[in-house]
Amino acid sequence: MTADPAASGPSRLPAMRTIGELRAALTLGYGFPGDADDFEAELAREINHADPADLSGVVRLVEEFRGRITARQDPGFDSAVAAAVAEIRATRGSDR
Repeated sequence: MTADPAASGPSRLPAMRTIGELRAALTLGYGFPGDADDFEAELAREINHADPADLSGVVRLVEEFRGRITARQDPGFDSAVAAAVAEIRATRGSDR
């Protein structure tokens, strides 16, 4: 069993210069749970529907998943999400 990269101290982002490197990072667990499978499915869908002269959908997808890895590896990410959820709950509670 491999350790969760997000839980192992200060993060160092993996190389993500190519689609192969991005795939490897996702497969190794650097993204969110399920990201590796989601990336493959969305990449196949983008490629199958893309105009060969316009691969902007593939570029957008790669940028999105790079961002997901970066966010997941940010040490402050979990606390920022928890703070936002608490604020939303407090706001919803005061609206009732």
